[in-house]
Amino acid sequence: MPHWKTIVHKNTIISYQDQGKGTVVILLHGFLENSHMWDAFVPELSKKYRVITIDLLGHGKTEPMGYVQTMEDNADAVYAVLSSLRIRRAVLAGHSMGGYVALAFAELYPDAVKGIALINSTSLADSDERKANRDRAIKAVKQDYSCFVRLSVANLFSEENHEKLTQEIESVKQQALKTPLQGIVASLEGMKIRKDREVLLHFAPYPMLLVLGKKDPVLNYADQLNQIENTNVQLITFPDGHMSPIENESALLKALMLFLKEIR
Repeated sequence: MPHWKTIVHKNTIISYQDQGKGTVVILLHGFLENSHMWDAFVPELSKKYRVITIDLLGHGKTEPMGYVQTMEDNADAVYAVLSSLRIRRAVLAGHSMGGYVALAFAELYPDAVKGIALINSTSLADSDERKANRDRAIKAVKQDYSCFVRLSVANLFSEENHEKLTQEIESVKQQALKTPLQGIVASLEGMKIRKDREVLLHFAPYPMLLVLGKKDPVLNYADQLNQIENTNVQLITFPDGHMSPIENESALLKALMLFLKEIR
């Protein structure tokens, strides 16, 4: 079994796991998730690659940092882990908020990036409507933490999968309920103010992959296609919701393996 390692970065404990040898692949989970999101992926990927899973700020075993955790703060924490391991370059694969962090990392540390996979994620900033939704979410989680977390998780899956994946959804809820209130609020604040990074999709000198769900309740499919027009970004579309690592687990693993194969 892999064991947890920690570093202290800006007085905050950052937790991560490190397995395998070869090209370094950093797996970054989404909002209300933690490194357990990748449990089905690490055993296979680590046969060929050095796989590092990091709990982002205020999630899993990593402590919260302040009242607003920006995507840049998270990217700095990821870089601190890499620096402590003396890793110069890596491929980053991020689910949802993890994708926002991967793009912030690519902007701050361009020379450290070998490739990026955005899974149910976007380079676009929040629209005014999404920002208002984040504010509502902050109020809701302060009023009824457990109800907010359970509803938020359920709403990420396509409707058809609510019955099919009852156990899996319950398990994601149980992990999500370990996320401290401060971590949730600070992440919502950070996502709300994140920058638009579409320019990276057009000019990045390394391979990029975008994985989308056709019925994603969070990211409108058609809107997401616009950002990769006239780019070299590879697109993979699944028929389900926002939770491809669970809704399309084996197909996503296969897609990541193919993507990684191309990276030198």
